[in-house]
Amino acid sequence: MKRIKSGGIFEDKIGYCRAVVADGWVHVSGTVAPGDDISDDVATQCAAALSVIEKALTEAGTSFADAVRVTYVVPNPADFEPCWPILSQAFGGNPPAAMMISSPLIDAKYKIEIELTAYRAGL
Repeated sequence: MKRIKSGGIFEDKIGYCRAVVADGWVHVSGTVAPGDDISDDVATQCAAALSVIEKALTEAGTSFADAVRVTYVVPNPADFEPCWPILSQAFGGNPPAAMMISSPLIDAKYKIEIELTAYRAGL
């Protein structure tokens, strides 16, 4: 088993890591845009969260093409649609199973959180 940290502010405070690799599975924790200076634009936050996820997937030896499941959490359901083109571009011809949930996040400044599971045999 391999644990991947990204240095996010909540990892040590809450006690989790960005991703865990086990038996070919890569479980990526819920991810928001990093840093203290967070854009108020949901699409910018979405792209930033995907960048953090992509780094974790790369470190795990996989990519968005290996994603099998993704969950999006947005406090305001109307904020999800502006993210669609970004998500479509990230997953391309390999779209995962997906679900969107509307719920408050840990801080009101966050407009989207993304959790992802990927699989690649041999990891």
